[in-house]
Amino acid sequence: MEEDQMPDFVIVTGMSGAGRTEAMHVFEDLGYYCVDNLPSSLLADLVRVNESTEHEGGRRRLAVVCDSRNGDFFGDLEAELSSMQEAGVSYKTLFLDAADDKLIARYKSSRRRHPLCTDGTTIWQGIQRERLMLMGLRDRADYVIDTTDMLPQKLRSTIRGLFATGSERKGLAVTVYSFGFKHGAPYDADLVMDVRFLPNPYYDPELRPLTGLDAPVRDFVRMREETIEFEQKWHDLLDVVMPGYVAEGKQQLAIGVGCTGGQHRSVALAEATGDYLKSKGYRVSVAHRDLRLAERGHDVQRESDNVLDARAGGGKEA
Repeated sequence: MEEDQMPDFVIVTGMSGAGRTEAMHVFEDLGYYCVDNLPSSLLADLVRVNESTEHEGGRRRLAVVCDSRNGDFFGDLEAELSSMQEAGVSYKTLFLDAADDKLIARYKSSRRRHPLCTDGTTIWQGIQRERLMLMGLRDRADYVIDTTDMLPQKLRSTIRGLFATGSERKGLAVTVYSFGFKHGAPYDADLVMDVRFLPNPYYDPELRPLTGLDAPVRDFVRMREETIEFEQKWHDLLDVVMPGYVAEGKQQLAIGVGCTGGQHRSVALAEATGDYLKSKGYRVSVAHRDLRLAERGHDVQRESDNVLDARAGGGKEA
């Protein structure tokens, strides 16, 4: 299922304690607008409002949790689903379930009250009430996931596999940024690549005032034999670690590429890294942390050099 084939409307229901909150987090990461604990009588209204409202970037996908917390409102969910189906509203339903003993253990661990234990009944009795209430919904659900033996990571990957096959990598937001070590090492990067071992364009007077965004600097950095070899190995490393981050359910990843001043080598290679990851299907943004600072610093240095030249008739070596 490609991204443009993902369902526009998903209704999440199921047993309390079976993982509905985790499911909502997954749908949020997939770009859905999520509504928790919505009364079933408002489903059709929500669809109508969404269809009549213009959204930046096109249509907005909806994911809604309807469950037994709604009390009397919840009993109408099956009827509402049937009405929407007759009206031509396209939707998918996801039912989350788990074994009774696992649900009891989860509630005891969280120390939260089961939504159907309002009259002094036990957790087990509340679970049996809920199973009876949800029997029809489970039978008509498009997807049923048993989370009894699932860790959150496995639940996330299962939902992505059902609703976002082919676009799992889009769930990982990657930021690649350049920086200069002389302005401070990054503290928020998950991966840091130091490219100070590569020849520095700074020592070429014609390239010094330029940046890694300029073609002459980019060519100087990337067309060298050592850089070509480095990029091959760097891409091999990314090909190993990136799928692992996706499998682990990581949602944000920061990659820092650093050189001395953050103006030449790191900028060119951060751009190249971003292009490579985009070609592999990842959602990538590229930034340059110290580019303005580096340019300003070199401008000040050049002004100082000009003053020295005017006063002493010479220059100083960088």
